[in-house]
Amino acid sequence: MDLAIRYGFLALLVGLVVFFSVFANGFAGPRSAVFIFQSVAITGILALGVTCTLVVGGFDLSIGSVATSSMMLAAYMMVVLEQSAFVAIIACLAMGALIGLINGLLIVKTKVPDLLATLGMMFLLVGLQRIPTEGRSIATGMTLPDGSTAEGSFSPLFLQLGRHRFDFMLDNLLPAPVVFLVVIGLLVWVFLELTRHGRLMYAIGSNERAASLTGTNVNRYKIVAYMISGVLASIGGMLLAARLGRGDIASGTNLLLDAVAAALIGFAVLGAAKPNAFGTSMGALFVGILLQGLTMMNAPYYTQDFIKGLVLVIALVFTFSLSARKSGGH
Repeated sequence: MDLAIRYGFLALLVGLVVFFSVFANGFAGPRSAVFIFQSVAITGILALGVTCTLVVGGFDLSIGSVATSSMMLAAYMMVVLEQSAFVAIIACLAMGALIGLINGLLIVKTKVPDLLATLGMMFLLVGLQRIPTEGRSIATGMTLPDGSTAEGSFSPLFLQLGRHRFDFMLDNLLPAPVVFLVVIGLLVWVFLELTRHGRLMYAIGSNERAASLTGTNVNRYKIVAYMISGVLASIGGMLLAARLGRGDIASGTNLLLDAVAAALIGFAVLGAAKPNAFGTSMGALFVGILLQGLTMMNAPYYTQDFIKGLVLVIALVFTFSLSARKSGGH
């Protein structure tokens, strides 16, 4: 039984790859791998942010809109305000941290429940990111609300963040965002698993009252978790902007669903039954493989969300029913 819990998910992942390799034309090729990596990278970075908030018993629903706001801000800084890539990156990171701080303060100080505070923030940002350009996408040469033309352009250096590909076993196999994902994943893993801070965050998540009685500054850790989430979401948004080369209003709608799915599927990996960085990365890979496989089997796009939801529900049922059984059937 324990084996089933522990390796069931990884077996499922392998099974999925084998299935698509047989039934989806071209799935097993390097080009398809690049696509999977590319979609996984941004989803995974956002999902790692969600993971940090799940660890302290919270939940950040605003990540998708933080990412799209960051994409719009990066585009606005470079295309409209004609700033350098460096300035744009600093602005996006600062915005992510600020939004995380506001989320954290709302939750900790005003006692608004996590889901509601971050949901409110999500709606706020979705509206806010459209105001400067009156709801238009941002690209070089666009007409601004005051009638002038945007003269700036994306810095080539910035575009490389999303578009550069490293040679890995094959030429041009690994897109740059994947390298970001791996580095961020490792950092989050080390932080959560190996540092005192990470252990305290898990303690807060499992029993907040006990943690505060032992002298842990619960509020500070919660705020930090949301700030990490905001910053990671803004990095995801910048990578998206760098990949697209424009501030696209329409893209990024699925970011929230995919990232949350990855983080929640992450519960199930290796029977952890707790949010963890390794599981989240595997979850993101799982979602990426699933979507790429379905696309290559010509499944209509509108069935993808349904299948994604179905997989998520099944994964959660497995995790929680099994982990309940493990803890003695309470």
